[in-house]
Amino acid sequence: MNLAIVDKRREKANQCEVMNVIGDVKDKKCILFDDMVDTAGSLCNAAKAIVEIGGATEVYACATHGVLSGPANERIANSCIKELTFLNTIPPLEGACSKIKYLDVSPIFADAIQRIYEENSMSVLF
Repeated sequence: MNLAIVDKRREKANQCEVMNVIGDVKDKKCILFDDMVDTAGSLCNAAKAIVEIGGATEVYACATHGVLSGPANERIANSCIKELTFLNTIPPLEGACSKIKYLDVSPIFADAIQRIYEENSMSVLF
């Protein structure tokens, strides 16, 4: 597996300019990873950069938290991202575009809470 980095500079909150794609993504399917997606500007700009600058053929993305405020849904729908997956740590966006998927982590969280409550080991969860 190869690794590439999208170098970006953020002038202020919710604004980002992608500067460079570091690494070879030409003719490759790429997966972008992020901690959270708020307005989706950074994510969609990164996807656009790896396709237009880097030459990637497909872009998928995943992030822990999908805040999805303001123009996020429309940006994702109109982006080159084929699929974007979040954990359901934040309630799913009603009317989300078909590219957005959610993974249910409630069983893992429930198990962790129960183990803490019962003072049992958490190591089996890792």
